[in-house]
Amino acid sequence: MLGAVVGIILLIFVVLILISCVKVVQQSKALVIERLGAYQATWGVGIHFKIPFIERVARRVDLKEQVVDFAPQPVITKDNVTMRIDTVVFYQITDPKLFCYGVANPIMAIENLTATTLRNIIGDLELDQTLTSRETINTKMRATLDVATDPWGIKVKRVELKNIIPPAAIQDAMEKQMKAERERREAILRAEGEKKSSILVAEGKKESVILDAEAAKQAAILKAEAEKEATIREAEGQAEAILKVQQANADGIRFLKEAGADQSVLTIKSLEAFEKAADGKATKIIIPSEIQGIAGLVKSLAEVGASDGKEEKKA
Repeated sequence: MLGAVVGIILLIFVVLILISCVKVVQQSKALVIERLGAYQATWGVGIHFKIPFIERVARRVDLKEQVVDFAPQPVITKDNVTMRIDTVVFYQITDPKLFCYGVANPIMAIENLTATTLRNIIGDLELDQTLTSRETINTKMRATLDVATDPWGIKVKRVELKNIIPPAAIQDAMEKQMKAERERREAILRAEGEKKSSILVAEGKKESVILDAEAAKQAAILKAEAEKEATIREAEGQAEAILKVQQANADGIRFLKEAGADQSVLTIKSLEAFEKAADGKATKIIIPSEIQGIAGLVKSLAEVGASDGKEEKKA
């Protein structure tokens, strides 16, 4: 009976040992295996079996990218300003064997290396350069840490300066400087605005004067064109009237010719024309010699006619 119990216990112990020798490695994980205290292998994803009591799992390594936030470190700039800077380091384990055997405490080693590298870089920069050169500092630190951690099986992906904390006196001076800078910019913007406003007002006045001059010029042109048009129409009217008078005279002469008028009638018509020409305006008229005789005849006939009229009245 006792032997059966011991056998069952031994069986259970063996089963437990065999189960413990079966290892399943998950994704993005790795197991460092030692055999009798010496490195044996690195197990990746999948199921593995180890020799009991001879092999053991030395370390479980996470292969995912990791981030570590280090406490603020005091640094001194080139112009002897002490400030505190905290950094954030993104890293990934690329070789589990080197990570396990390369350095005793990898995270502490990275922290100390980050602090010393940061002091070396900031020591070559002044305060203003430190505040405005974060990207340059990050790049230099990443390159330095990547080279230094490569023997440890660690790949530094990225380094960021999280906070830069200058002394309180420096912060007050910086705030006053920023306030003065803002006031200066405000004054410049106000002056530029007033200048642009003055320019726009002057341009508006100039444009108004130009428009007034253009309007006056257009009005003068229209007035001149109207006067010109009136003069042309008046001249055309006078020409048309003269043309009609000449046409009437020509029609009268043509009528006399067609009616067979003799020289005496034509002469009488000429006298009538002289009479109209001297009507109320001419003080002296020169009568051609060829019609003077006819003029005397007409006068004699007029006197005879007048005497006959008087005699008839007496009778």
